[in-house]
Amino acid sequence: MTERSTPCGQLLVGPQELLFARAATLLVDLHAAAARPPVCALSGGGTPQAWFRWCLAQQALPARLTGTTHFTVSDERHVPLASDQSNFGNATRGLLDPLAVPAAFRHAWPVALTPAAAAAAYGAAMEILTGPGRAYDLCFLGLGEDAHTASLFPGSRLLTEPSGDFFTAIDVPGKGGRLTITPAGLRSCSLIVVLVLGAGKAEALQRVLLGPADVRQTPAQILKDCADRVIWLVDEPAAAKL
Repeated sequence: MTERSTPCGQLLVGPQELLFARAATLLVDLHAAAARPPVCALSGGGTPQAWFRWCLAQQALPARLTGTTHFTVSDERHVPLASDQSNFGNATRGLLDPLAVPAAFRHAWPVALTPAAAAAAYGAAMEILTGPGRAYDLCFLGLGEDAHTASLFPGSRLLTEPSGDFFTAIDVPGKGGRLTITPAGLRSCSLIVVLVLGAGKAEALQRVLLGPADVRQTPAQILKDCADRVIWLVDEPAAAKL
């Protein structure tokens, strides 16, 4: 695996198996060093689901971790958890249920509420777990082919309108209601891990790491603001244009 610094964080490039192992190790190490049960935010999409399957097959997350780590997701669609579009629903079915994570350590966005109320209630719940001034101890993110991350899409007002809120609700044209961590929330995470796989992400990754500064059209560049706490785990096809 190769490693180098970028304006948006530390870049590690290697085969999928090693990237998945590193992601698991980062979570294990975080848990071992934590003074209290840490809060880990998972992400949505096909890549994390592949990592979930790997973790189960490799028994990569020990019971002492899964029994005392708070799990949530960094963004969510405003849909029922039973929906196959629900990030937390998919994390539940793909990882939390198989690992028998206790109910008290599962924290879904309260999608039964209106979007604004859900974001407010979720933010209050997270503050109880992490304390004031911190969003998550570990935040897993992905990268879209349009260079979005979490639910920060190109053109989003969240990218250019300062806000101190760590979490919010937003309507994304063509994608419906979303609940998401904000730029302020990302800056308040202790560690961010961005997992990027596949040739389909190569152009977006090139724009983020090597392209001109344009956070409004390349949202993942927002991670420059906290680059010292960001690790990119990228496979060779996704890194092909770097």
